[in-house]
Amino acid sequence: MNTQRFVTALTELGADFYTGVPDSLLSSFCDYIYQEFGVSKKHIVAANEGSAVGLAAGHYLATSKPAVVYMQNSGLGNAVNPICSLLHRKVYAIPAIFVIGWRGEPGVKDEPQHLFQGEITLQLLDCLEIPYAVISKGTDLAQQYISKFKGCIENGQSVAFVIRKDALKSDSKAKYPSSAEMSREQVLNLIIDNSNESDIFVCTTGKLSREIFEIREQRKAGHERDFLTVGSMGHSISIAHGMALSKPEIRIFCLDGDGAAIMHLGSLAVAGTDAPENLVHIVINNGAHETVGGMPVVSTHLNLSEVAAALKYRHSFRAADQSSLSELLGAVKGLGGPIFIEVMCSLASRGDLGRPTTTPIQNKNDFMKFVGGKL
Repeated sequence: MNTQRFVTALTELGADFYTGVPDSLLSSFCDYIYQEFGVSKKHIVAANEGSAVGLAAGHYLATSKPAVVYMQNSGLGNAVNPICSLLHRKVYAIPAIFVIGWRGEPGVKDEPQHLFQGEITLQLLDCLEIPYAVISKGTDLAQQYISKFKGCIENGQSVAFVIRKDALKSDSKAKYPSSAEMSREQVLNLIIDNSNESDIFVCTTGKLSREIFEIREQRKAGHERDFLTVGSMGHSISIAHGMALSKPEIRIFCLDGDGAAIMHLGSLAVAGTDAPENLVHIVINNGAHETVGGMPVVSTHLNLSEVAAALKYRHSFRAADQSSLSELLGAVKGLGGPIFIEVMCSLASRGDLGRPTTTPIQNKNDFMKFVGGKL
């Protein structure tokens, strides 16, 4: 259905504020919202989905109007606690309107990290006692949907629109700003060039893990040194931190994204304070959720290397071009960690970028054998 018509229906439900974390299935919706409101008092790109629920609750408490909370269905996990302990009718009865991209819908081909979440999405909404409507290509938001959902909202109950693949369409695409020189693939190639054969890598979800996989393929190298965190956005630093504690003799690189790092920023404080000497945390900052469309995040206005220094990382640096990054990667080899490197990066990525051809379990098994010294 037409995205503008869908947004009009949300307005009919009383919504005048939007917040969330973007999803590729919601790209036309996110583009439309960004074109209409940018990042403003009408629209906030939240740190994570749970925070978006908090923002929505605050808006309702101040205005008596429900907010729209958009997310990929994987984000429901981040939102369950505030949905249950803040929004629910048995607590404060604060309504919100959820717009949820249905990744991993049964019968629709998708990536492995989405399959189980896709299977349980509707069951989870039932469990949370959130009435929902599934939106397909031919869905007409008849007045019966609007009337039913209006009644729910008036009674303090949240509602949800579950968006199938290609269900929403728009005639225009938002243009997101980017001024950095380096592409993410250039950055990743430099990091690998400056690593040792014994180093291991924990890679964040999205295109970064896909690019690492392709770089290894192009170099005709194995994939056993890389743990590809294909889901669990924001948790790569915690995975790397846990490894660093148990394998102090191995240098561990966490290759992270700015949106992912901001999503669970407290994990940086824990890693910085715990201070594993063998941990190198590299955040590739393109100022956006680029993998799911390019909507900007607050890292555009932050110096993450200064944030990391305040969070007790032993050494913290920033690089904005290939020369300075290459020099920096050589210089940190002799330093004890935790080391933080923020790399400024463009929104550019290849249109023909492939996906890993190994399964997550194959990746895990090969990686664990390498870490255990069995390869």
